[in-house]
Amino acid sequence: VCGKVMNERNTWMFVDLYDDSGKIQLFCHKQSLDPEKLKQMKLLDKGDYIGVTGTIRRTKAGELSVRVTDYEVLCKTLLPLPDSWEGFTDVEARYRQRYVDMIINSSVRDTLRKRSVTIRAIRKFLDDRDFLEIETPVLQVEAGGADARPFITHHNTLHMDLYLRIATELHLKRLIVGGFERVYEIGRIFRNEGISPRHNPEFTMLEMYCAYGDYNDLMKFTEEMLSETAKSVCGTEDVEYQGEKISFAPPFAKVRMVDAIKKVTGVDVEAIKDFDAMKKVAAELKVPLEKERSRGEIINTIFEEKVESTLIQPTFIIDYPVEISPLTKAHRENPGEVERFELFVFGRELANGYSELTDPIDQRDRLVAQADKKEAGDDEATQVDLDFVCAMEYGMPPTMGIGIGIDRLVMFLTDSASIRDVIAFPTMKPLHKSGEEKEEHIEKE
Repeated sequence: VCGKVMNERNTWMFVDLYDDSGKIQLFCHKQSLDPEKLKQMKLLDKGDYIGVTGTIRRTKAGELSVRVTDYEVLCKTLLPLPDSWEGFTDVEARYRQRYVDMIINSSVRDTLRKRSVTIRAIRKFLDDRDFLEIETPVLQVEAGGADARPFITHHNTLHMDLYLRIATELHLKRLIVGGFERVYEIGRIFRNEGISPRHNPEFTMLEMYCAYGDYNDLMKFTEEMLSETAKSVCGTEDVEYQGEKISFAPPFAKVRMVDAIKKVTGVDVEAIKDFDAMKKVAAELKVPLEKERSRGEIINTIFEEKVESTLIQPTFIIDYPVEISPLTKAHRENPGEVERFELFVFGRELANGYSELTDPIDQRDRLVAQADKKEAGDDEATQVDLDFVCAMEYGMPPTMGIGIGIDRLVMFLTDSASIRDVIAFPTMKPLHKSGEEKEEHIEKE
C-alpha cells in the first residue's frame, strides 16, 4: 500500500497511513521489519509519502492493519503540516493554502467530491433526455446574456479588446437557430464584481436551452432535475442547510413577483402605474434607489430588498417586469411583464429561466434600450450583439432556457456557508507580488 504518513503512536510502532480512499494502520515491529529500517522510520515526518509491503492482520482491538515487512520513502515533505484541523482554522490561510486545508480537513475533500457528483448527476439527467453539450467561446466580442460587468482583455494579433464571457446564453441560442433543439453547457463564467459568501468572480454555470417549450414546461423540468440531483448527491430530496430543513421534492411554490411583494409589504405595486408614484412607495418602504430608471426596475428593487430573504423553501418567483428582462418573451396575458422565473432557496437566487424572446425586431428594440442604459452610466446593462439579432432573423423556434449556479447548488447540497467552501481554489488577493513568496521560502531553506 502507498499513502501519506499522518500520525504515529508508541514510538512509531503504530502509524496511520492515509490515501484518497481512507486510512489504514501500519504495525511496525522488529520481529517483521529490519532493525535498521525500523530505526530510519523514526526520521519520517507527518506528511511524508511511503510505500509499504507487509501482511494483513488485525490488532487485539480488532483494527485492520498491515504488519510492515518493508517500506520505501516515496516523497519527503519539506514544510511541516499543522498538528490537526484545530491548528489550521484561520479562514484566510485555509483558502490561500487550499492544498494544506485538503490534507488536514477531510470535509473539504468530501465537499469537492460531492461537487463532482452534482455535476455528473446534472449531465446524466440532461444526456438521458437527448441534450447535447456544446462548448461556446470564453473570449467574446460582445459580453452579452446577462446584466454584469465583464473582465476585459486584449487580443494582440487582432488588435482588439475581447471580453471574458458573463454568460453562455447568446451562443447557445445561436445553436438553437442552427438546428440543434436541445443544448447545454456547464462552464466557467466571469463577472468583474464583488466577492462575498455568495459571489466569486469566477464561477460555474449550467445553461440549457430546449426548443418547443415555455417557462411553464421549464419549471416542471427544473423541479425534476434538482430533485434527481439532490437524491444522487445526498440520497434524499430533503437536506439541511444552515439549520433549516430544505426540501427539493416537487412541486415547488410558485408566486408572481407582484403578489410576493404584496404579501410581505402589503403594497399592491401592480396597481401603481406611475413612475413617480412607485418611487414614493419605495421611499415609504425605506428601499434605497440608485440607478432605477423605470417602474419595473423599482418593483424589482423592492422585491430584492423586502422579499428575497423570506424565501426559504424552493420558490419560483414568476412574471418579471419587462424592463429588467431584455431577452425574455412578453407575457401572453399580462402587459408589461415577461414569462420569466427565478428560483429562490434560503433567500438566494439559484436559477433564472424563461420563455425565450424569439422575435428579432422586438429583440433589437430591447437591446437598443439596454444600450441607452449603458450610455446613461449603467455598467451592467446588456451590450448590443447585432450578430445575435441577425441570427434570430433566420428564424428561432419557441424556446425555453435556464441558467443554474452550480456553486450555489453545491452549497445547498453540502451545507456550506460560503461559496469559497465549494470552489477548489477561490479567488484571493495575493499577500505578495509574484515571486516574493517563493523567494521568502528559499531564504528560509
